[in-house]
Amino acid sequence: MNINLTLIGQSITFFVFVWFCMRFVWPPIVNALDARRKQIADGLAAADRGRHELEIAAKRATETLHDAKQKAAEIISQAEKRAAQLVDEAKADAKGEGERMILAAKAEIEQEAHRARELLRGEVAALVVAGAGKILRREVDAKAHADLLESIESEL
Repeated sequence: MNINLTLIGQSITFFVFVWFCMRFVWPPIVNALDARRKQIADGLAAADRGRHELEIAAKRATETLHDAKQKAAEIISQAEKRAAQLVDEAKADAKGEGERMILAAKAEIEQEAHRARELLRGEVAALVVAGAGKILRREVDAKAHADLLESIESEL
């Protein structure tokens, strides 16, 4: 065997093998690598989009939380104002009720004083007539007695 002929045969076989690989094996491998490269690029892009959307969602959540806190503060301040109004209304009602009770008590006291005066007048008149009867040492008749009581009552 000749080394030159072997070397030429091996070279031709190698070139046929290279041509075969370039023609039939290499394109599917390149396509698979391109598909994998595209898939990785899409995955990285999706991760960037997800990270960006997460930041936007976090900002939105922060804004929503801030708005909710403001609304809660407004509701609390309105409730405090309403409570103060209710307390003021209750104080006004209690004051009005107290004044009505004081007026009613004064009217009742005045009625009781008037009744006591009338009762006292009657008793004083009876005592005066009794005293006058003792002074005169005689009994005054009923008609004279009634007239005398009326005159004494009117004077008192």
